[in-house]
Amino acid sequence: MPVVTPSFDLDAVEWRRVRAPDLASYDIDFEYSLLGYDMPSGRLDMLIRYGPGSYCRPHRHVASTATLVLQGEQHLVEHLPNGEKKTVRREKGVYALAAADAHPHDEFGGPEGGTVLLSMTAENGALFEYFDADMQNGWILTLEEYVRSWQEGRVYGAEPAAPAAAE
Repeated sequence: MPVVTPSFDLDAVEWRRVRAPDLASYDIDFEYSLLGYDMPSGRLDMLIRYGPGSYCRPHRHVASTATLVLQGEQHLVEHLPNGEKKTVRREKGVYALAAADAHPHDEFGGPEGGTVLLSMTAENGALFEYFDADMQNGWILTLEEYVRSWQEGRVYGAEPAAPAAAE
């Protein structure tokens, strides 16, 4: 199992910043760090750090996920199948478990931001499904794609390019 970052020292890990100006209705601006992964078991551990009120891209966790809030707060607005929304607020020290195929949600930091540890198990290799600003047009990010993007120095989860029009 490759350990990418052998420390939880938030000042020492490598952070990569994600911005998504294509989603103007959200302030997509967060950082992440890969801690380690195990391809055969489908495991990936990562950190996410939000600035005050900043969001990550609208998504749902396809992999089962354990979450631990290390600093600040994590906020979620889950989009339920009946059209209702459920708000979740987690403070420092809160631990949560989510089964695979969680509800789509918006996720963001509290007034002082927030840092969370995510430990995911992707039995079929799929980690996240990302959405556009209307929670439509989803695309899947796999464990393999996430790790490859890290190794290549790229940010994970970008929207796939539209196919070229036929001439």
